[in-house]
Amino acid sequence: MPLTSIDPRTALVLIDLQRGITAMLDAETLAPPVTAAAELAAAFRAAALPVVLVRVGFSPDGADAPRNRTGVSRPAARPPAGWTEPLPELNAQPSDLVVTKRQPGAFYGTDLDLQLRRRGVTGIVLGGFATSLGVESTARAGYDHGYNVTFASDAMADFTPAAHLHSLTVTFPFFGEVDTTAAIISALG
Repeated sequence: MPLTSIDPRTALVLIDLQRGITAMLDAETLAPPVTAAAELAAAFRAAALPVVLVRVGFSPDGADAPRNRTGVSRPAARPPAGWTEPLPELNAQPSDLVVTKRQPGAFYGTDLDLQLRRRGVTGIVLGGFATSLGVESTARAGYDHGYNVTFASDAMADFTPAAHLHSLTVTFPFFGEVDTTAAIISALG
């Protein structure tokens, strides 16, 4: 479903647009969504609306990393310096909220919901990496928490085009509205 409106108190929530995570994607695939995310961040800041930069990071010993039988386990080594830093294109500002998560979704085990509610936020616009993992997990929880969810379709990327397309066309319409960065910025007024 395309965008119908943006709540007056909407936050932009950008998932895992950080140096370490995005290094897993080729620059050609990553450039357009990062540019779109940067445009959204600038527009939200100009409208005095919250910008939330979500990053994934773990303690030095990695003991807080999720572990299960899928083969995903605690990091074998300490990540390199700057691994959790937001991409420079986002032009992170002191007014931006930074949330550190330890699993795909940004709500579980973090203070994201608390930070949004204290600011009177009722809607969230989502973008980031990966569409079918971090963005989708955050969207499901955001919907469960009662937020009006909007997806910036061109401000996200995934490991594969098929996973990205499936989230955009099959999953996301169940949880919110899907539209472009241009449409979302236009709706901000």
